[in-house]
Amino acid sequence: MVQADRIQEFLQRLTPLTRGNLLTELERLEVCGSEMTGIAGFLDKLRAEFRKDGSGKAPLSNSSRYFFAPLQPLLVDAAPEHANSGRIQRGSLCPIWEWISRDLLPTMARDYVNGINKLIAADNQREAKQAAATFQVKVLKSIENTLGSPDAAEPIRIKLATYTASPAIYGDLTRMLCVLRARDELAKFNDALPDRIHRFDDAQVARITALLDGFGKKHAEALPFALTLVAKRLKTHWHLIRLATKAASGKKAADIAATPYAITVSMVLDRIDDRRLALRIALKNNRVLVAKEILTEIYDAEYALQVRIDLLEQSDWGQRLSTLMNEIAALVAAEVSRFPDKIGHVLGSRSLRGHQSLGGRLTYLAWKGRDVMSDGAAYCRKLIGQQR
Repeated sequence: MVQADRIQEFLQRLTPLTRGNLLTELERLEVCGSEMTGIAGFLDKLRAEFRKDGSGKAPLSNSSRYFFAPLQPLLVDAAPEHANSGRIQRGSLCPIWEWISRDLLPTMARDYVNGINKLIAADNQREAKQAAATFQVKVLKSIENTLGSPDAAEPIRIKLATYTASPAIYGDLTRMLCVLRARDELAKFNDALPDRIHRFDDAQVARITALLDGFGKKHAEALPFALTLVAKRLKTHWHLIRLATKAASGKKAADIAATPYAITVSMVLDRIDDRRLALRIALKNNRVLVAKEILTEIYDAEYALQVRIDLLEQSDWGQRLSTLMNEIAALVAAEVSRFPDKIGHVLGSRSLRGHQSLGGRLTYLAWKGRDVMSDGAAYCRKLIGQQR
């Protein structure tokens, strides 16, 4: 109790800004799976201070929220640093904003904050958005000029490290630059997508691929972010790999890796990794039914990757999938072992792997049959073309 009082006294000595950053860091570590015994009460108090509406969002000011608006559809609350997956850690926004405000452009940032706060107070949304867009351009140019020097990256890393211990922060900064460069085109692409994609059939894949092709011609480096916008529309996340498998010349991992949309496989693996972390948290909090839903999604994605990609196990993708599934199996085994064999556990049920059922096996055979017919049709078209 004395120690808790001392910690509370220490927290009160910190500035609100520092306490806000501390909250972001503690939540990042919580998602990472770090053991933080005895801090639940302090987390609750910090959340109550900064999250008046009870939301789970980072404590961003209105001025910074407008500034980061182009990033909002691409933010994730996840721990792993998945390079080039078209996502940005939500927890990186506060540290990046503090770096911009204190180190990069302190005077311009202060003027921007004062100006946009007046516009927000007057409910002038149009000019507030324009002010944010103007400041985005200034920040983008300043960082690009700074990074023009070959030795500039390391000082930026060091400065950012004073605001967060996350190793993802510099990568998220560079991804933010990529999004800001393509913000207008990304917005147009986002508006062109359907609100929801319930069936990602061949016709829909063709339509989305055409949109992606057009976007990629202008902003190839931002293509992963466009793919993230597509993934958010999908009813089933692993369907994203159809963009790569449909574009591939064959079903082998090497064929799929040669397509412009090969990164979708890594993005699905990222999703499995995210769900692994969610599973760990659900089990830690004894939310077994939530864990069951998460595990079912993981098994379905694993099966889809194995069926859709030949020789998967011989690829880097297959090795990563194997590592992830071993970690997930260890989590499940630890949970199941807490119960006697006679009682059993819902997470140990074979029914969670629906593909092992009769219906699942019939679906597998249907997929294989369709692949054979598709390959046969392609071969016939090739022969006809040669005869002509």
